Amino acid sequence: MRFRAKIVDAACLNHFTRVCNMVAKLAKTCTLRVSPDKLNFIVSDKLAGGGVSLWCELEQENFFSEFQMEGPSAENNEIYLELTTENLARALRTAQNARALKIKLTHKRFPGLTVSVELLSASSSSRIVTHDIPIRVIPRRLWKDLQEPSVPDSDVSIYLPILKTMRSVVERMRNISHQLVIEANLSGELNLKIETEVVCVTTHFKDLGNPPGASQARSPEEMAEVHIDIRKLLQLLTGQQVNPTKALCNIVTNRIVHFDLVYEDVSLQYFIPALS
Repeated sequence: MRFRAKIVDAACLNHFTRVCNMVAKLAKTCTLRVSPDKLNFIVSDKLAGGGVSLWCELEQENFFSEFQMEGPSAENNEIYLELTTENLARALRTAQNARALKIKLTHKRFPGLTVSVELLSASSSSRIVTHDIPIRVIPRRLWKDLQEPSVPDSDVSIYLPILKTMRSVVERMRNISHQLVIEANLSGELNLKIETEVVCVTTHFKDLGNPPGASQARSPEEMAEVHIDIRKLLQLLTGQQVNPTKALCNIVTNRIVHFDLVYEDVSLQYFIPALS
């Protein structure tokens, strides 16, 4: 297996760094899937066990000036690598104002991703800072557990308000309860609600809009709701460094909430299971 890639454009490098920082805030470890045209960051915790799942996808041609990869065979031309997200984010912190960034699959004392950052010094000569990130190569037999998650048919799909506004609301609510009720309907109304023995607090968002293709069998005013761990939602909202161009919330009553966020050339799917 082989993999090497290079970024020379400053805007692409900053964007790639933001994506890696976002993933690092959402999960301690993840799987990096490398294919000829895409990179994916994958977290596939078992939803039945209360864990979140994440699928972040970016088109390699929008980021890399050079991109070469070779999987174990022509039929299985993909590479799956497990890594600690903070290690990658830390390596990219040295890449601010870098002339170029290179990423390469290597095997020195251990299998790793070698991240080389070419920096300009005060004398206009360049110097190279190298980080070796330990990885685990995931064998072919386990790939089936790391495919894009299927999205169940939702009861209600609704566009989200500005995520920064939503985050400030959820941060205040977390001080009162660890459980949050998300409810929405097909009239563009979204409610965030916490209930304890002594207090009930609800924040209402209206006129958010629903994407086309919503279920016609459901009354527009009927709410679909899901009870989730508020900390898992706050983790998602805290990780957003720029507001997405599209942010959608899909609710499957009492089962799961699925967030579908689209940026200019990156998409992020985030699944939070309902509390039992």
